[in-house]
Amino acid sequence: MIKRVGNYEVLHEVVEHNGILYLSGIVADDTTLGMADQTTQALTALTRLLEENGSGTDRILQVLIFITDMKLKPEMNRAWKAFFNNPDHLPARATLGISSLEEGELIEIVTTAAVR
Repeated sequence: MIKRVGNYEVLHEVVEHNGILYLSGIVADDTTLGMADQTTQALTALTRLLEENGSGTDRILQVLIFITDMKLKPEMNRAWKAFFNNPDHLPARATLGISSLEEGELIEIVTTAAVR
C-alpha cells in the first residue's frame, strides 16, 4: 500500500511505501535568513514531518541537499552538525550545488527515512 500525505497540486509532501518515507524538498520558511539559519529551519520542519509520520531523525536513511552557493557549504555543515549531534544517527548524504531555487531560498533538503 502507498500512503500519500500533503497534496500540493504538483506533489505530495510525504509518500510512504513498505515502511519507508519519501519526503519532498523541504525549505526554510524565512528566506531572508542566511544559510545556517535556513538550514536549521528546514531541519526543524523535517523533524516535524518525520514525527507526524511515525519516524524521527534517528531513522533518516539518506538526504539529498541542494544549495545555491557551494561557498556557503561550511555554514550549512555547521548547522547540520549542531542538529545531528549524535554521530551514530548521521544519514548518508549528498550535497549538490545548483544555480537557483525559489527567490531567497538557499537550501532544499530531500529525505528518505524508515518508519519506526
